[in-house]
Amino acid sequence: MYKTKYILVSLMLLLLVACASIGNPDGGIYDEIPPRVVSSSPADRSTGNTSRKMQILFNEFIKLENANEKVIVSPPQLEPANIRADGKRVKITLFDSLQANTTYTIDFSDAIVDNNEGNPMDYYTYSFSTGDEIDTMEVAGTVLNAQDLEPVKGMLVGLYPVDSTLSDSVLRERVFSRVSRTNGSGQFCIKGVKPGRYYACALDDKDGNLLFSQKSERIAFMTDTFTTYCKPDTRMDTIWRDSTHYDSIRVIPYTHYFPDNLVLEAFLEDGQDQHLLKMERPEPDILKLFFTAPADSLPIIRGLNFDEKCLVADASLHYDTITYWITDTAFTHREDTMKFDLTFLETDTTGVLQWHTETYEETPKVTWEKLWKEKEKKIEEWQKAREKRAKKSKEPLPPEENPYTKTLLDVSVKPSGNIDPNQNIRYTAKEPIASVDTSHMRFFVKVDTIWQPEPFLFLPERDVKSYTLYAEWEENRQYRFEVDSAAIIGVMGSPCRSIKNEFTVKGEDAFGSLFVHILLPNDTAQVVVQLLNKSDKVEAERVAEKDGRADFFYLKPADYYMRCYVDSNGNGVWDTGNYSARLQPERVYYFPQPIRVKAKWDIEQDWAPLEIPRTKQKPLDITKQKPDKKKSVKNRNEERERQKQEERRK
Repeated sequence: MYKTKYILVSLMLLLLVACASIGNPDGGIYDEIPPRVVSSSPADRSTGNTSRKMQILFNEFIKLENANEKVIVSPPQLEPANIRADGKRVKITLFDSLQANTTYTIDFSDAIVDNNEGNPMDYYTYSFSTGDEIDTMEVAGTVLNAQDLEPVKGMLVGLYPVDSTLSDSVLRERVFSRVSRTNGSGQFCIKGVKPGRYYACALDDKDGNLLFSQKSERIAFMTDTFTTYCKPDTRMDTIWRDSTHYDSIRVIPYTHYFPDNLVLEAFLEDGQDQHLLKMERPEPDILKLFFTAPADSLPIIRGLNFDEKCLVADASLHYDTITYWITDTAFTHREDTMKFDLTFLETDTTGVLQWHTETYEETPKVTWEKLWKEKEKKIEEWQKAREKRAKKSKEPLPPEENPYTKTLLDVSVKPSGNIDPNQNIRYTAKEPIASVDTSHMRFFVKVDTIWQPEPFLFLPERDVKSYTLYAEWEENRQYRFEVDSAAIIGVMGSPCRSIKNEFTVKGEDAFGSLFVHILLPNDTAQVVVQLLNKSDKVEAERVAEKDGRADFFYLKPADYYMRCYVDSNGNGVWDTGNYSARLQPERVYYFPQPIRVKAKWDIEQDWAPLEIPRTKQKPLDITKQKPDKKKSVKNRNEERERQKQEERRK
């Protein structure tokens, strides 16, 4: 028995030692050597292969990180390949039939790491051919979002050989012959390409059929074809003595493949499939509709237990979000459920936009009865609190209306306080505005110490909840706008309370100016120049003159970024592309660095957008899609040695 216990204890000790030895045994050196391929079956770069099963053997246990995102098989597979790590092996099974005389590549990117320390293997590609030779050409480039030059990550980029079967709608009809996927910088590299002429496209393949089959799929296409070629080249390789000192620089010969700088502009086409996404009724007097895509008109509602004339629509610019205010309070107090027929535009199974009618019943999340009970409780609590104060007070309390017995219309104002000379004041109510009585409004300017009446305009905006105050503002002047109570009334019958706002117009010394001169070919269409903030949002916009000048006045001191687009059709908005019409999106350019505007400064800025590669135009500060973090060995041995040296010095 003692002998058995001794054996068990010994085994446990051996197991503990073995576990402690993994990765860093007894405080020894860390494993910082990436995995290495020992062999593969069939052999890498072999020819005449007919097997759809492959194995790659490594010198240590490995794992695959983010394989679905990083590993790409070319030619693309309609049925996804099974690629998995198994101990020291990567096992690959292709389910699609192999194509004759074709080079196959399995590009692992940096997905292969060792099992213990996570040391990444350098970008690795395994290849074989079903024919007599391996194709080695490569094509590289970048995919950018057409509207804002953001790098597009995870997009398929593929090639079609230029032959007699190449049509203008090939992306809808044929699967790519070669394919790759973009990384976090929007970059791609298509390997195993046969020498020849090609046409390139990119696809955000949502349904996995490797075809442009849905309007919701983002695409990019080239209007020109190209020919692959290569030539000998050299690159410099720095040999480092340690992390801060280099030992020497070597000249490394290699084969440079072209083209290596393709730029594809990704876009969504107009006319996205439209469906009713959801409907909700958060309160008894509000009904909200949400659609998946813009429309050019409102849906039609026919009330089944109410008169639809009581509905007031508050719609977004493109009618994809609509709030209906139910102004018939007798109905909402009497009925919880509203029944109606809704007729709206919907994309049918053939992709055609058609009018469609359905019957709905909607109840509010909170009923009118519950809201009324909560209101009665607040009225009662306020009255009791007032009676309590009256008992404690030695004098009678002044008359005071219970704030919960009457609903007032909340109206917000922007901007407030100090305003710019080129601004106007926007008043926005909590609900659509039913009526405005400007005879109960007054506008003044302060002259010395006296408020003198001034003319003004108070006009409705497209937003049914908003009005704008327009006036002839003068710098360094004070203004006052007064609105009597009930001068503004909402659709639910709520009157506004009295409003008094004072504004001071800033002087010219508080601002800077920017004068831009865009250098583009004389035959370029209208150009729209935009100043952006650090969130890539538009702060100011101007249409450039025919000579390329765009002037910006009254700019607040700040760092601005600059973008422009070529407004080909002159409609004043950026337009996307259309694949069937072979129409590219309108071309966008970014100025490559921020422009610092200071108070009392006038800045002249020349800009030649065509002189800078578009992949290097958008400043990284406002680029949302950051590059992927590069995997590297952790260099923990060097760090530990540095710490030991510091301890010895102490």
